[in-house]
Amino acid sequence: MSDGSIITLLSIGVTGLFMLGVPVFLVIGYWVIGMSFLLGMPLDNIGAALSDVFTDGFALLAMPLFILTGDLINRSGIARRLSDFAYSCLGWLRGGLAMASLGACGLFAAISGSNSATTATIGSMLHPEMVKGGYDERFSAATAAAGGTVGIIIPPSIIFIVYGFLLNLPISELFVAGIIPGTLMVLGMMLAAFVICRRNGWGYLIALSPLRVAKSGLGAWLGFFAIGLVLWGIYTGKFSPTEAAGVTVGFCVIVGFLCLPLHRMVNRGRTERPDVSERSFGEMLVVRGFGPLELPSITMRSAQITGILAPLIAVSVVMQQILSVLGAQEIIGSFVTSMGGYYAVLFTSMAIVFVAGMVLESLPVTIILAPILAPVAQDVGVEPVQFAVIFLVGASIGFITPPYGLNLYVASGVTGVPYFRLLRYTLFYLVTLIGVWLLVALVPALSTVLLPQG
Repeated sequence: MSDGSIITLLSIGVTGLFMLGVPVFLVIGYWVIGMSFLLGMPLDNIGAALSDVFTDGFALLAMPLFILTGDLINRSGIARRLSDFAYSCLGWLRGGLAMASLGACGLFAAISGSNSATTATIGSMLHPEMVKGGYDERFSAATAAAGGTVGIIIPPSIIFIVYGFLLNLPISELFVAGIIPGTLMVLGMMLAAFVICRRNGWGYLIALSPLRVAKSGLGAWLGFFAIGLVLWGIYTGKFSPTEAAGVTVGFCVIVGFLCLPLHRMVNRGRTERPDVSERSFGEMLVVRGFGPLELPSITMRSAQITGILAPLIAVSVVMQQILSVLGAQEIIGSFVTSMGGYYAVLFTSMAIVFVAGMVLESLPVTIILAPILAPVAQDVGVEPVQFAVIFLVGASIGFITPPYGLNLYVASGVTGVPYFRLLRYTLFYLVTLIGVWLLVALVPALSTVLLPQG
């Protein structure tokens, strides 16, 4: 049997495993091991890649720290305060709670940098409230899944860190470039939610109360401070992304420890969480917090997620090496280059990213395709930072495109709504996000206007 036939059979076999639900890490790992045997590559290359991912990449150390930040702000109650603020601002509109869920996803993403953490946190908090508020449970779950897509675009972003590491681009500039596109994604999805809810008459309205908005805004001050701390530190150059992640983790730990006793003090005698309008000044200033004994379990949860992502990066790096040996990178690069000019190359690259995102998670899509497509795009005049944003917005859309659609699985898990029942209402958000994606591609200033000049 020829090598080509063996490669084909191996690829079909691992594709079958993927369709059966085998984790992506194992699917790629099996393919990498099989190809290593076939090509005579030493297996210790995989172990070396796994070791080098973090020991040789200081920037990648920010990834586990931002994952931990997401868990800390969720456990401390900061995430709940951010969602309360979003609802106070938008609850007077038809579909206000759905729009508030999307706004809360954007605010949570501005601290955590993770799509799955954003979907899981906001979905578990607001899906029950949306269902009780008269929304269709399928739409509610789809809203959480779609809102999580901004988790890797609004800075800080785990995947921007990986992209910058691979393409040797300043991660701080990538973070800044994601601010406007991420905001447009949130606003676009809010508009879609408003139209859907208005047409179906979903959601109970609350009166717009400046006092409620002010109280909820004051109650979310710790979240706003954390967002401002990260963005200020990175934008001004005071922190590297890794240092910003460490500072944010330290801030969240201090807040959690200090607020726990204060929260118990100001809430003494209460048996349930008070409504925003009923909170005293002291209740607005402090969040629930957590104790030192809870920290190991929070850290363990974050470590489990990191333990999934880190090996995936390692085997994807080896997969990239194997594809290079097979000449796949040259084939794809030549195909994209043959498309011709600026827009042909740009839209072909976007199509490739979109299709890849349907079957792979954003991490392997980035590791495998970014080093191939980015140089070709740069050769035809696409600014590297702008292409990074275009590439990663496309990768983020893959979180809600079947058959993979990671956010759909996460939303299904935290809400109990079956995966395939989410797809109908996900389609509306998908069309909206593709529209925003095209806008970002056609208007370079949306990605570059905030970058430091000179």
